[in-house]
Amino acid sequence: MSTKDQIRSMLSGGDRRSIGRAAEVVDLVRRYPKKISSLVKCLWDEDTCVCMRAADALEKISREQAIFLQSHTAHLLGLLAETTQQEVRWHLAVILPRLLLTDSERRRVAQILQSYLEDRSSIVKTFAMQGLADLTDQYASLRPTVVDLIRSLTRTGTPAMRARGRKLLQKLERQNA
Repeated sequence: MSTKDQIRSMLSGGDRRSIGRAAEVVDLVRRYPKKISSLVKCLWDEDTCVCMRAADALEKISREQAIFLQSHTAHLLGLLAETTQQEVRWHLAVILPRLLLTDSERRRVAQILQSYLEDRSSIVKTFAMQGLADLTDQYASLRPTVVDLIRSLTRTGTPAMRARGRKLLQKLERQNA
């Protein structure tokens, strides 16, 4: 069985309310970083549960070892732009800002995340806010625009967006001080 088939098997089954064996996949990739490519390929699987769980596993890996994903930036950025699956969108919204991006990639990520603020999913919108705020860690020049956006969304968004917005504004304002 190929590595991709092994990982796919670990991520399949059940329904969208379960993360399945995603934690085991995270452990596997942390032990064997070269398997990251097989996990990334699962983002394009025909089974939406596999895609969702692959995105979840990659997001968890990116928290501490974003460098594992660096060579996949172009593919992840392309998927960020094209996917309509909300679970994949919300995970990619926080993964991409953790990577080292070129100026053009950064602009593209910011543009796509701003478009996510129009998504019908409150979770996608909330994670897009987080992703935009996280982008300002590496690209301070974005901070004024992002602060304005988050201030507006904190007044008008869903309860989750307002709560996240308040936390993000505190962090962003501390960075400005």
